[in-house]
Amino acid sequence: MSGDSRVLMDHNMEIGVTPAQVKKLPKHMRDAQISTERTHLISDPARKPRQRYVQKDGKCNVHHGNVQETYRYLSDLFTTLVDLRWRLSLFIFTLVYVVNWLFFGFLWWLIALIRGDLVHGDEDDWTPCVENLNSFVSAFLFSIETETTIGYGYRVITEKCPEGIILLLVQAILGSIVNAMMVGCMFVKISQPKNRAETLMFSHKAVISVRDNKMCLMFRVGDLRNSHIVEASIRAKLIRSQQTKEGEFIPLNQTDINIGFDTGDDRLFLVSPLIISHEINEKSPFWEMTLAQMEKEEFEIVVILEGMVEATGMTCQARSSYLDTEVLWGYRFTPVLSLEKGFYEVDYNNFHEIYETNTPTCSAKELAAKLREGPLLPQLSLLSPEPKMHTFDTLDSMSEGDPLSPDEEQEEKDSGGDRGETNGSAAALEDLPLVDGLPD
Repeated sequence: MSGDSRVLMDHNMEIGVTPAQVKKLPKHMRDAQISTERTHLISDPARKPRQRYVQKDGKCNVHHGNVQETYRYLSDLFTTLVDLRWRLSLFIFTLVYVVNWLFFGFLWWLIALIRGDLVHGDEDDWTPCVENLNSFVSAFLFSIETETTIGYGYRVITEKCPEGIILLLVQAILGSIVNAMMVGCMFVKISQPKNRAETLMFSHKAVISVRDNKMCLMFRVGDLRNSHIVEASIRAKLIRSQQTKEGEFIPLNQTDINIGFDTGDDRLFLVSPLIISHEINEKSPFWEMTLAQMEKEEFEIVVILEGMVEATGMTCQARSSYLDTEVLWGYRFTPVLSLEKGFYEVDYNNFHEIYETNTPTCSAKELAAKLREGPLLPQLSLLSPEPKMHTFDTLDSMSEGDPLSPDEEQEEKDSGGDRGETNGSAAALEDLPLVDGLPD
């Protein structure tokens, strides 16, 4: 025994490992914590970080590269200016006006130079094109006054300058176009509907639990403003990789998730927070997915809320997403609505809160099969002969006290009057005639 230990020690020394030394784990394994969820008994294996298709704030994580036809951006210049960042928008806004004023200031200075106003402008018998324009700075100031219609009254154009009158008309027209375009861009950028989407909230997590004996995928949406989203509608997409039967690999395949399109439940009256529910049925991509299978899947659920802003009438769209790790099995949302004196109060502190509930770990398909078999037992108990015997004894006691004549007895049998025997009997119910699904 001692010889074996000595051999093992010599082997450890050969490979450079101290026998009593504990191997130092990597940092990501040392920091790993044991999960306290009921579905996990050991720490989750280290998984590489998932790349989102849509971020939680609604921004799409897609960058367009190698775009050759960049001239298409200039064909829609207005939208291009609106989509620019604020720092670029303000820089272009200032640059356009300054360049415009400098350009027309140069033209006014050039007219004064050609006519000789810069040399003979101080002579009493000389009529300049623009009075008191004797340098490029004064021409630049006159250009600003003309385009902005300030009109200080010190520099003014004279009637003996046709070229100046034509330049004045051109600057007035082009200046109006520049004002309309730049002010319009700034107005649209300030009042963009995506800013309204900042007050639309989505729950941090999505949950799966049973609702009305049906497995459902649920998440919560809410609006922080008192002004409502008009004609609000919501839809959801499942994003995951898929390989077709022919072997084609689709990296980001989009599958529609029905959250009430056929029933109209996707049209929302978003006054208070709502729980959006997707019934996992035969048409759902989660129909045959169990808890164990869902933990192995890699997918992303993108939710899109659309509607018109009540204040401006513009269309607004808010987006969010849920990774597979953000879809929790066996949870429900904590209620946030309470009744106060004369109004309903929403507690947004509980908007993202969830609580655990009893939920089967089987798939929705298996649950539906079990529920189809389950309700048969209560029906059989209702159709048991025990109530019949109890009711029949009561009728017997009544018949003993007041016996029926043979004619009354025959009439009672013809009219089905033996109710003690038919009550609770499935065979008697089947023999009764039906009109519109109801017994006569």
